Amino acid sequence: MSATATRSRERQEIAEKYKWNLHDIFPDWDAWEEAYRTIEAGIEKYAALKGRLHEGPERLLDAFRLSDELGQLAYRVWYYPSLRYDEDQRDNPVNAKRQQVQILFARLQEAQSWFNPELLKIPLETVRGWMEQSEPLRVYRFAIEDLYRQQEHVLDEAGERLMSLSTRLASAPNDAYWSLSTADAKFPTIKLSTGEDVTVTYGQYRAILSTRRIQEDREKAFRALYATYQGTLNTYATLYNAVCHRDWFHARARGYASSLDAALHGNNIPTSVVENLIETTRANVEPLRRYHRLRRRTLALDTYQVYDFAIPLVTFDRKYDYEEVLEWIVASLAPLGPEYQARMREGFSGRWIDVYENEGKRSGAYSAPVYGTHPYMLMNYTDTLDDVFTLAHEMGHSMHTILSHETQPFIYSGYTIFVAEVPSTLSEALLLDYMLERSDTRAERIVLLQHAIDNITSTFFTQVMFADFELRAHRLAEDDKPITSEILTEMYLTLLKDYYGDAVDLNDLTGVTWARIPHFFNSPFYVYQYATCFASAAKLAREMTTGDEGPRAAARERYLTLLRSGGNDHPMDQLKRAGVDLSQPDTVRAIIDQLEDLVTRLEAELDSAV
Repeated sequence: MSATATRSRERQEIAEKYKWNLHDIFPDWDAWEEAYRTIEAGIEKYAALKGRLHEGPERLLDAFRLSDELGQLAYRVWYYPSLRYDEDQRDNPVNAKRQQVQILFARLQEAQSWFNPELLKIPLETVRGWMEQSEPLRVYRFAIEDLYRQQEHVLDEAGERLMSLSTRLASAPNDAYWSLSTADAKFPTIKLSTGEDVTVTYGQYRAILSTRRIQEDREKAFRALYATYQGTLNTYATLYNAVCHRDWFHARARGYASSLDAALHGNNIPTSVVENLIETTRANVEPLRRYHRLRRRTLALDTYQVYDFAIPLVTFDRKYDYEEVLEWIVASLAPLGPEYQARMREGFSGRWIDVYENEGKRSGAYSAPVYGTHPYMLMNYTDTLDDVFTLAHEMGHSMHTILSHETQPFIYSGYTIFVAEVPSTLSEALLLDYMLERSDTRAERIVLLQHAIDNITSTFFTQVMFADFELRAHRLAEDDKPITSEILTEMYLTLLKDYYGDAVDLNDLTGVTWARIPHFFNSPFYVYQYATCFASAAKLAREMTTGDEGPRAAARERYLTLLRSGGNDHPMDQLKRAGVDLSQPDTVRAIIDQLEDLVTRLEAELDSAV
């Protein structure tokens, strides 16, 4: 049965092969309940270790091993209801189970809150001596040394217990955001110029912007979607105010100088990385503006708006069938070797992916790192070129997860966000090269070149602008200044003008688009890492695909070693060993130069048709 024939807004009508198989996590809810109770019992076991770390290496090892055991099970206990809920966020009983797990995890964190303060009472040299005595304990060396590095920000036992209690509230702004923007959102239906009626969910909105050549259709979709956000804009501002003050509370409670410092210190990343990234990018926005001026001229638009960013510059109506692009993605990863490709095929055929949109399903895309089984990928595939690259992007995350989980002990199986976007963006870059080399039509080459440029503008410039926005918003909280919908909207408009200048026109709804950015609400100080990872991926891809076989093979092995390393070191050090030094500003400027070159190439392609 074809993909098209199995699509439906009703989930039960979609073929099973296009839905993820959550039975790989648990066979049923009874098994989930049993695992849930195991964690509850483990909480009591962990509490019994309190006050005994001073007894020696065996007690410390017991605490680490029990924490690992509970942590491994926690992945599955969390993701089973969480992924179920994302299938249909109107499902209140499943959401109740998800909230039940959040409460359990708060109890677990509370039960473990004594560990860090108690360990830090023991001199580091004593613990180092224990590690010399106990080979199993040496597995935890990096985690132990890193804890002592952060000692000044670890509170006493009472303080850590209070911080653990606060986690019950920490996710409230994010949960409310998703309920407001998905479960409770009433997306309007519009009539397009073709006469068809379309409900403007975010997935359909993206499809309209990238496929509908009549500007009025794109504008109509833009106004329909963002009028939904504008209708509750004060609520979104209230939620984001809560995010900023939550982060500032945690920073102050632990003695950090700022929310940014608190977000970066754990991974040993200086705040200057973000500040210099923003400063360097803001000083070099001319290639970005040049590209959008070229788009305005090519599209012959009197007004050029943000809803015109995604439309192809030439007529190219090809739809990319899901089944067809799977082989392209696998083939494009040939520079990473046949074993890597084989594992990717396993993911595509093993029902790791929930492919199509359905009523109530969470929007967007992600890869969930479910320890003890395999990653799960959420998609909302609508046959656009953007969907093709999103699929490659999320599979890059999934391959990172597989290699890390299989290679590292549990405590280091998770990788940092700072490294996470390297394999995803590298996968997109290799797929782009593959498709450009095999394209036999001028129109598709132009579309692919546009995609390469859009990848830089969206993954680099836009994410830096987002980082600029959230840094400014968090500083409002730190300076005891109000954060209202009017202030956030005006701040966002100012940034749009700073980055795009007169290359882009603004309208009465452009300023409210900040409310639709999920990362602002669920992962503050995340988005800048798209930019740093994009720069890292570009350098690594070039080394693995150019030059002689020997250096290419060495670069490939360094890259795969990076993926296998999980979280066993600080991320900037991991990247340095892979051949990338993010402390150098030349990396940022290299991306800007690359954009300049691509715009020149696109301009030449477009002029060749005249």
